Amino acid sequence: MSDLSLDATQLDRYSRHIIMDEVGPEGQKRLLDSSALVVGAGGLGAPVIQYLAAAGVGTVGVVDDDVVERSNLQRQVIHGDDDVGRPKVDSARDFVAALNPDVDVDTYETRLDRENAGILTDYDIVVDASDNFPTRYLVNDTCRLEGIPVSHGAIYKFEGQVTTLHPDGPCYRCLFREAPEPGTVPDCATTGVLGVLPGTVGCIQATEAVKVLLDAGDPLIGRLLFYDAMDMSFETVPYAEDPDCPVCGDDPIDSIDDIEYVDGCAIGAD
Repeated sequence: MSDLSLDATQLDRYSRHIIMDEVGPEGQKRLLDSSALVVGAGGLGAPVIQYLAAAGVGTVGVVDDDVVERSNLQRQVIHGDDDVGRPKVDSARDFVAALNPDVDVDTYETRLDRENAGILTDYDIVVDASDNFPTRYLVNDTCRLEGIPVSHGAIYKFEGQVTTLHPDGPCYRCLFREAPEPGTVPDCATTGVLGVLPGTVGCIQATEAVKVLLDAGDPLIGRLLFYDAMDMSFETVPYAEDPDCPVCGDDPIDSIDDIEYVDGCAIGAD
């Protein structure tokens, strides 16, 4: 174990990982040397950040341009009442620092867009915890072109979904070619959301991210997991690569430069 540079404190902190054959000291060192970018520090991002940090993912990036509001505290568990009015990235950074000093936190107090999407390429995996379609398509398109895996999650009232978008499998546009018309899918501020729902969905996203970083288990590649909190049911639906997909199909784009991430986020034919 000494060859893996795990000190006594780390051997104690990560002991429940280290005793597992599927992780072990080699796997824990791999996590400590890994990086993950979490897009969004809200309902989904909060549990993702919490558990990636607890697991010892060595560098966690957080992208968010919002500040903490009191209405967030019903579900965004890394923020507290004293954080109201603070940038979420600052609150997230302080939470991780108190939880695990092994983890470095990169903060980006900005809204992810086409001009700054290069942020995504600095990380081993991206966790899409965003709450809007333009960001989801931007993350998918950029990461697919750069060969970066993505753990995608979304929530609505009492329901959630998770899938893993891996370079070896279908992408988000294979599943949903274009976004729905603006205004047809209401947000949490309009419809509400069960406070514990993003905790469940975000934990599944964090699980998928850790599995990908460890190269362990069977991630949700080509499978969309549906969760219904009211029925307490899970359903997995397979989906396949689309040869006509404009991002990962037989004739893919080579850049996002000409894509306008508004409305349906469509990629026009040449």
